Amino acid sequence: MEDVWRFRDSSSLGANVMDTKVDLSGFKVEALDGSIGGIDESTYGTDRSYIVVDTGPWIFGKKVILPAGVIRGIDEQEERVYVNRTKEEIKNAPEFDDTMLDDDTYHSTVGAYYGPGGQGYRSWDDAF
Repeated sequence: MEDVWRFRDSSSLGANVMDTKVDLSGFKVEALDGSIGGIDESTYGTDRSYIVVDTGPWIFGKKVILPAGVIRGIDEQEERVYVNRTKEEIKNAPEFDDTMLDDDTYHSTVGAYYGPGGQGYRSWDDAF
């Protein structure tokens, strides 16, 4: 079973962020069907890594949390992160709550949404 909270290997990502721990703050985020905003925060936890994206006007200024496992590529030169989800899948994700970033139940809910069998799940083989 894949772990949505862990980065894919560096050969798949195009960057070795787990070793370099590059600060992704400010990088633009691209869904499969267009831009969704910029990264406010990124983490490199041993159990749980994720990015917090400020969607700006796209979702009325809300933020979303995206588990590291949905990231399909990182271009450090262009400062862009590419995710394997559509805008709609991201928009329909559980509401972001920064007061619950350390809450296991919240992470379970988000993980269930993006993980296998969840409404926001997309296999790497799924066509867009």
